Amino acid sequence: MIQVTLKGGTVKEFEAGITVADIAKSLGAGLYKAACVAKIDGELCDLRTPVNKDCAVEILTFEDADGKKAFWHTTSHILAQAVLHLFPNAKFAIGPAIDNGFYYDFDVETPFTAEDLEKIQAEMAKIVKEGAELTRFELDAPEALEKMKDQPYKVELIQEHAGKGEKISFYGQGDFCDLCAGPHLLNTSPVKAIKLTSCTGAYWRGSEKNKMLSRIYGISFPKKSELDAYLERLEEAKKRDHRKLGKELELFALLEEGPGFPFFLPKGMIVKNLLIDYWREIHTRNGYVEISTPIMLNRALWERSGHWGHYKDNMYTTVIDDTDFAIKPMNCPGGMLVYKTKMRSYRDLPLRVGELGLVHRHEMSGALHGLMRVRCFTQDDAHIFMTPDQIKDEIKGVVALIDEVYSLFGFKYHIELSTMPEDHMGDEKDWKTATDALCAAMDELGKTYEINEGDGAFYGPKLDFHLEDSIGRTWQCGTIQLDFQMPERFELEYTGADGEKHRPVMIHRVAFGSIERFIGILIEHFAGAFPTWLAPVQVKILPIGDRQEEYANAVAEQLRAQGLRVEVDDRREKIGYKIREAQLEKVPYMLVVGDKEVESNTVAVRSRSAGDKGAMSLDDFMAAVLEEVRTRAK
Repeated sequence: MIQVTLKGGTVKEFEAGITVADIAKSLGAGLYKAACVAKIDGELCDLRTPVNKDCAVEILTFEDADGKKAFWHTTSHILAQAVLHLFPNAKFAIGPAIDNGFYYDFDVETPFTAEDLEKIQAEMAKIVKEGAELTRFELDAPEALEKMKDQPYKVELIQEHAGKGEKISFYGQGDFCDLCAGPHLLNTSPVKAIKLTSCTGAYWRGSEKNKMLSRIYGISFPKKSELDAYLERLEEAKKRDHRKLGKELELFALLEEGPGFPFFLPKGMIVKNLLIDYWREIHTRNGYVEISTPIMLNRALWERSGHWGHYKDNMYTTVIDDTDFAIKPMNCPGGMLVYKTKMRSYRDLPLRVGELGLVHRHEMSGALHGLMRVRCFTQDDAHIFMTPDQIKDEIKGVVALIDEVYSLFGFKYHIELSTMPEDHMGDEKDWKTATDALCAAMDELGKTYEINEGDGAFYGPKLDFHLEDSIGRTWQCGTIQLDFQMPERFELEYTGADGEKHRPVMIHRVAFGSIERFIGILIEHFAGAFPTWLAPVQVKILPIGDRQEEYANAVAEQLRAQGLRVEVDDRREKIGYKIREAQLEKVPYMLVVGDKEVESNTVAVRSRSAGDKGAMSLDDFMAAVLEEVRTRAK
């Protein structure tokens, strides 16, 4: 007999060799039916995996992130099987689970049409209804190559492993099998609701040098009601698309003369500058100083920082006076040079240095997406230089600052701790010290966090803040990266209380992440209806006719004198039309003025959120709006 520790610490005895599926079944029919995959001693595995020794077993359902991935990965195999049935000459590339669903890449003579997707989806439903069991098997490389000889992309993948003496893992279902490491569902029947959402072009392995394939995206759920709810959110997301609203609200432009380089228009600059003003306010309050470093620095600096070796393919480079230069993709190396401009003492630390630096990164053209993925952006960086005994307090301070920022906009968030990647710099002992410091700070704050193994920056572990918007989507924005490596590479020093030279520890951190991207997120979060303090136009005055224009302009001047952003709509249009236009522009307040308002020295107030609020004295209206702006009310 073996002892199995279950969720919650319960220990049960089972016969050695029992599968995880049978363990789930013994715990209840509901759990067995909902189970997708499992973890044995923290390692992800199939439900079909036998258990032969004492261990901890966790059954994962669709509610768990890894359960979703297995569910969606299985659906991608169903998609490929359906394509094989309908398009026998198709060549298969890869089909992974992604954050929201799955995709599969195909090499076909003619790209798939919307009608094709409907047929494929119907064929997928038939496959699900058959409920075929998924079976895993392994082959030696020569056998695997023979099995996949008609699938050139699979052959390429197998050949990469052929010389390593590894067995090649396959999963089969009915008349279809695929090269795959898994894990997968036990069978196809749990995939009750499927929607193929789009088809786009995608280069094999993401390289423009390779062939363009047809990529089908999709989503699936255990219940139709869950799919319906998802599709409703998708429709809402389309309405909130920042690219559409950015154009309609005249915030920014994306032009073919500068792909990936956004143009901010006057109203968009108001939003951007207000965010920068807020950034400066909270950083000054929290003891930061601000610097500005050059946009272009020489190769020697980037070699010293490690970026030339680790990040060169994403950097824009040029030659000046026979010397290689690079436009900065990150602000940190410039921050190192600022630290070194004078000798530092332990009394100077912690030194909190902020920079709103314009950085450039070469992104593939297919990856560009509005303000969310661009080639140049303003990173709200800060670098904190400190002594080792200051680490925990500084991390706590940054967490509190980021929490203040996200709370202002009404975002909930969760935190992930990313640990040492394979291509890391520096000694593993330093990495452990840095990771332990992050964990200790979070534990002392009482903050929960998830571990993201192997996804740290190449110079240190990090905390990533994933915020949730008003329709439940998550975005990674804030980050705190603890770094023992850069101070070493740049030979940073401070004089300690003992009179000796010491190496400072460093934090890299951002709150917005990218101001441009954060604006895109805010546009979608608020559906373009910014809170009053952030709205490009806060008040729109709507005179009913010519006779009220003088009074309307006088009201506008009084509001502007108080620092409010005001427009007067003096077009020769009906008042109903003017109101509708102001609503489409998502202006927080409309002041309608007619003869009655002129005579009584009042304004008729319409709120974007509350509708008609009736007549009000101008002083009362100003006081209310100014308080809303002062408190940055949501």
